[in-house]
Amino acid sequence: MKKLSLIAIILSFALACSAQDSTSSRFMTKKERKEARRQKVNELMRQAEEGVLVYSKQSIFGVKLQTNGYGFFYELGKMKSNRKTNIYRIDFAETKNHKEEKLLGNSFFGNSFIYGKRNYFYPVTLGFGQQYILGQKGNKNGVAVTAIYNAGLSIGLLRPYYVIADDPSSGESRPVKYTPADSAIFLGPTITGGGGFGKGWSEIKIKPGAFAKFAMRFDYGRFNESVSALEIGVSAEMYASKIPIMLFQKDKNLFIQAYVAILFGRRK
Repeated sequence: MKKLSLIAIILSFALACSAQDSTSSRFMTKKERKEARRQKVNELMRQAEEGVLVYSKQSIFGVKLQTNGYGFFYELGKMKSNRKTNIYRIDFAETKNHKEEKLLGNSFFGNSFIYGKRNYFYPVTLGFGQQYILGQKGNKNGVAVTAIYNAGLSIGLLRPYYVIADDPSSGESRPVKYTPADSAIFLGPTITGGGGFGKGWSEIKIKPGAFAKFAMRFDYGRFNESVSALEIGVSAEMYASKIPIMLFQKDKNLFIQAYVAILFGRRK
């Protein structure tokens, strides 16, 4: 019995020491983690002072002017490393034909119109890509240079273009879009003006496709928590079928355009 009691005391003492060591280990681990977090915050503050872009997420809006139109976009970025950020982006644009020219109608009060324009074309692109930092700012007043690439789905929205014209058969003025039956009126000398912005929205057709984009971004913002940048890039869109924008012009399904954009947003 004495031997059993002695063994029990030794085991109890060993377990107590083990539990104490474990508690001490956990305490030290928490202390070490707290110190590591503090050091990380100090490092981020130091990098911010030196002009290094540091954040977890960024939310950006942009307005762009293309060689064949204009557009705007929204981008969500999540930083994965000191140089790489995953980006999710949606663009909306209007693509125009380089032969488009506004003319005045026969009516003094009529809107201007584009002779021979058959459809408006609005590409909507949904893409995923990355932003890679090539050069940090160096200081708060510097410029950070980044490379951007993304690709994904392009959804082309085709909206018929209307003009207001006098119909010789009825003697009345009415909105007309291009059809083989109304081609003489649509292209004729009795056009009094454009159909206006409200026409054709219920007749939109969808043209599926894909796109790819590459750009250089120059971030000149003074503070890391805000985004102020200029983006210069090129993009290409390919559609499953040809896009009819203008009569008397060759329809195509591949669009390549350069663009420049102004960006603004926030970082966290």
